[in-house]
Amino acid sequence: MKKIILALVVACSTLTIQAQELKKDEVQVTQQKPNKNKKVEFEVNGNCDMCKKRIEKAAYSVKGVKSAIWNADHQDIHLIIDESKCSVLDVQKAIAKVGHDTAGVKATDEQYGAIHGCCQYRTQETH
Repeated sequence: MKKIILALVVACSTLTIQAQELKKDEVQVTQQKPNKNKKVEFEVNGNCDMCKKRIEKAAYSVKGVKSAIWNADHQDIHLIIDESKCSVLDVQKAIAKVGHDTAGVKATDEQYGAIHGCCQYRTQETH
């Protein structure tokens, strides 16, 4: 009888210890640190140097953006962001707010209409 009770106690203890170790592993997976130098790129429509200045200024206005370079030939922006302070969506919203469509967020007609005529990429050829 003592052997059966001892075996049950050992089995229960082993299962409890294994369950606790699994929980520790799950916590480590879910608590990964945000990347402070995440490199991202996405499409941003525009035409000229005025667009470049406006797009990059809008990106830099988001807290956590460390680098922003828009390429007119490829119609994309390359960013380095601190994920603990901002997200890609935050930057896309800021750029759309100044009148430029992004891969994730489109500018409203009112926002688009506020940009200079040569910058209106929806209706004109690229300069």
